[in-house]
Amino acid sequence: MTRSSEFGATVNRGVRAVQPDIVVHALRCEGSDDGPRIGFIVSKSVGTAVQRHRVTRRLRHVARTVIDELDPGDRIVIRARPSARHAISARLEQELRAALRKTRQGSGK
Repeated sequence: MTRSSEFGATVNRGVRAVQPDIVVHALRCEGSDDGPRIGFIVSKSVGTAVQRHRVTRRLRHVARTVIDELDPGDRIVIRARPSARHAISARLEQELRAALRKTRQGSGK
């Protein structure tokens, strides 16, 4: 996901699930067959540029492990919280899976 409008729609109209290190926003777009789209928000509150990029790489790696479980019309935004800077990949994966379960329950899927 790269367009600001996609991020905005997902964050504003999607279902939110909060975890200790990440916040996940999920939105189902009907009629979209181009596969699930995932975007990341890692703000300056997470740390320096090097720390933010490290967190982004970890989140990207974790997202690859769950992308096959998503529906083609799913739009997911993963926002890193400052504590994500210290989280290991296994913990981030656990939190992402838990957050996705919560968003599915919240949207009636």
